[in-house]
Amino acid sequence: MISLKNKTILITGASSGIGRAVAVLFAELGAKIILSARSGENLAETSSLCKGGGSIVTADLTNEEGIKNLATSCPAIDGWVHCTGKVLPVPAKFIQEKHLEDILNVNFKSAVKLCSGLLTQKKLKEKSSIVFISSVSTLHSYFGGGPYIASKAALEGYAKTLALELAPKKIRVNVLQPALVKTHIYESTVAAAMSAEEMKNHEKRYPLGIGTPLDVAEACAYFVSDASKWITGSFLKMDGGLTLGIS
Repeated sequence: MISLKNKTILITGASSGIGRAVAVLFAELGAKIILSARSGENLAETSSLCKGGGSIVTADLTNEEGIKNLATSCPAIDGWVHCTGKVLPVPAKFIQEKHLEDILNVNFKSAVKLCSGLLTQKKLKEKSSIVFISSVSTLHSYFGGGPYIASKAALEGYAKTLALELAPKKIRVNVLQPALVKTHIYESTVAAAMSAEEMKNHEKRYPLGIGTPLDVAEACAYFVSDASKWITGSFLKMDGGLTLGIS
């Protein structure tokens, strides 16, 4: 069984969905967890679900002050799982500057700027592990996904370079690429966008079914643990078989 005992892990975007699942699982596996997101109320709820609770740092990673606050107040860490993100469907002909600024700030710039802050403050221990949550959509596009897919592709490109730069310190950087996962945001989005019949037909495209937050959290645990100490710069596609046969 994977153990995270004696490891201190920062989880950004821990207020709900995948981030919350990561926090609950990591606490169960023995990690000391630092939870961060914009909503202090939701973070408190996440902490209440975690074995032994977790430290909370409320921070908006779309502004410099929030990033500085988190990087400064965070203790030295053995791992960081970046779950901060949002979906913003916009057809190409309707894309405006406000859409690009919004999605890039959340999905890309938050990771880059916080990482710079953690490195400057020397908060990432030698042999620590960073996990970024991207999306299978960088491999399998969809209508209206331009801004979102571009932001995740940028994150993936950054992760490759970061893995190279941090390798001398034995700090690992890996990326997960999940397809649809049953979070509250996903369920509300689907309910507004398609009928129950359409959703049923869509789910048939996933031979192994739609994913759960725990599916992604368990992969995160592997990449943060010492079990993956020889892996960096990798990308793990997690799609329930959605892209089988698609080149």
